[in-house]
Amino acid sequence: MLTVEKLTKIYDDGTVALRDVSFEIPDGQFLAVIGLSGSGKSTLLRCINRLVEPTSGRILWDGQDITAAPQEDLRQIRRRIGMVFQHFNLVHRSKVITNVLAGRLGYVNPARAIINRFPRADIDKAVAQLQRVGLAEKADARADELSGGQQQRVGIARAMMQDPKMILADEPVASLDPVLAHSIMQYLELINDEDGVTVLCSLHFLDLVHRYADRAIALNEGRLVYDGTPVGIDDARFKAIYGQEAERVG
Repeated sequence: MLTVEKLTKIYDDGTVALRDVSFEIPDGQFLAVIGLSGSGKSTLLRCINRLVEPTSGRILWDGQDITAAPQEDLRQIRRRIGMVFQHFNLVHRSKVITNVLAGRLGYVNPARAIINRFPRADIDKAVAQLQRVGLAEKADARADELSGGQQQRVGIARAMMQDPKMILADEPVASLDPVLAHSIMQYLELINDEDGVTVLCSLHFLDLVHRYADRAIALNEGRLVYDGTPVGIDDARFKAIYGQEAERVG
């Protein structure tokens, strides 16, 4: 269970990104986080693994207070939280398999990791994860030789190398066309269904939310304005999330 209690984030320039946001997520749920750009979606996800430090509030995961965890404990917590980024965050000049192996950095000796000396078991695991996302034949290619959709699949394989209990996917399909967007979402759905991994995925498009999410929460100017099923987002709620001038598509 992940519990977010009265989470607030105010940046140094005074921007209030999150305002007293509270919700709970049971293990194994696929949760979509929706809202306009600047509504606080990315800040919320990054507060959960403390890539961004909350200003106030608490984040509890399996009874452990993430917000109060010292750095030594935070490293252990982050091992179990995979992150998938909008712009992939790959090392472009490195091989695909090296990028995937980066998901094991929290588990190996840092000195060995610097020179890319990973145990044989980790290398085999990386190959298996590439096979799972259909990229085994690209293991020795440079990351920048891949298409955007392929790079995002590498990002998913890297996240799965952590043996995560939860994945935070921050606008994972925003840079992709609709066909590729569905292919990436299907991999996240597969991980959620087959591995029981909890998925928190920020999204713009309601068609993807309806197709893949068990539940949706919506942010508007940092406030939680909806928490329920995707089908419960009627026209009135849509306007509350996206503004009175917004028009539904599809």
